Amino acid sequence: MSVTSQDIASQLSSSLTSSSGSSSSATGGSVIDVSTLVSELVSAAEDPQETLISGEQQSVSTQISALGTLQSALSTFQSSVTPLATSDAFNALTATSSDTAAFTATAGSDATTAGSYNVVVSALAQSEQLLSNAFADGANSAVGTGTLSLSLGGTSFQVTIDSSNDTLADIADAINSASGNPGITASVLQGTDGAYLVLSSSLTGAANTIQVTETDSGDGLAALTYGSGSTNYSVQSQAQDASYSIAGVSGTSASNTVTGALSGVTINLLGTTGSGGATLSLSNGTSTIESNISSFVSAYNTLLSTFNSLGSYDASTSTAGPMMGSGLLENIESQTNQALYSIVNTGSSVYNSLASIGITTNSDGTLSVNSATLANALSSDFSAVSQLFSSTSGVAATLNTQITADLASGGSIPDESQTLTTQQNNLTTQSDQLNSQMSALSASLTEQYAALNTLLSSLQTTSSYLTQQFATLPTVQGVPQA
Repeated sequence: MSVTSQDIASQLSSSLTSSSGSSSSATGGSVIDVSTLVSELVSAAEDPQETLISGEQQSVSTQISALGTLQSALSTFQSSVTPLATSDAFNALTATSSDTAAFTATAGSDATTAGSYNVVVSALAQSEQLLSNAFADGANSAVGTGTLSLSLGGTSFQVTIDSSNDTLADIADAINSASGNPGITASVLQGTDGAYLVLSSSLTGAANTIQVTETDSGDGLAALTYGSGSTNYSVQSQAQDASYSIAGVSGTSASNTVTGALSGVTINLLGTTGSGGATLSLSNGTSTIESNISSFVSAYNTLLSTFNSLGSYDASTSTAGPMMGSGLLENIESQTNQALYSIVNTGSSVYNSLASIGITTNSDGTLSVNSATLANALSSDFSAVSQLFSSTSGVAATLNTQITADLASGGSIPDESQTLTTQQNNLTTQSDQLNSQMSALSASLTEQYAALNTLLSSLQTTSSYLTQQFATLPTVQGVPQA
């Protein structure tokens, strides 16, 4: 941070030379351009250090950006590894129906046993619908007042009817808008013999019947009640459970969506079958697994491209990647390759490596999939392919463990990030300190050269005065006499 005597002499000489023309004839004027002199001296001290710090800051910033790119690339790659890293991914089954007009089915993650089952659907679940007797005076004539209590299954609610809403149409509206209505919809049909109130349930199942009572003591609303033995309504649709059998085991369901009958499988009943039924098949979903493996290969190729851009050297442009020579990058690449090209104990001597199931390496290091070879491996030894990816030492399981460790707190990438951040903060501190030191140097030099300038200016004034005095002395043969 020091300014050498050679720097001072050089700058002072330059300043005196540049200012001599303008100050030689002036009395009491400035001899030195202090501002310019100080600026040049400070720059001479500051520029080399500032260039060094700035270069280091740029380097660290580039490394931080490159590390972020690597972290993002690993996270993206891991998202394609995860679906293959556990046995659950390979245990997923696909459910199919031989008669989709009768039922469809889906298999959840807890459906683990492949097989075929005969399904007979003898009845679908239905909701109840009631049609009242005709009201000859029409939908807009008064029916009566009081309180109707309606229930659906085990849930009931009440509707208050007074002179403001006592027509059949108003009563239907009151039922539909009532608080606590569990699913009864009321509508009015107009026929040649009068108006009809229709009550429809949104809930299927034998237990979800509609009941209607009233408290008007017979003043009109009694015609809208319905219960056991009632003749005020006719049943248009009977509340009933679905009836079915799976592999000869009978069952019922209040809903046409059957869950729990077959572990992990949801069956959607759509129609009835004949007595012979239809077949429900549960099989390994190889198409999904093939798709996941293809996505894995594609994601690796993208990761490899990132590795190359970060760590390679382009001879044509003489440009090095921002992480070329990085031990961190080299270690992650090495771990990845070791997992990809390992021989895994799958219980099979045929299918124990990626190459054996059709995943091979191209000349540029990328991977490609032979779909026919992969499909044959899955059909020939599904378990071995599952073990190749998802066992403890499997390719996907190993990669998933490695990436998780690298990205987790305390892992190699967060540690490197912390190191770079510390370096960046230290460089910022150095830059701030340099600025402070240069400000102090500038103030000190300004004070020193301002004082020198004052002294020189005073001497210049004295010199001018003496010159003028000598000029007024009488001369002896052209020589001034003292």
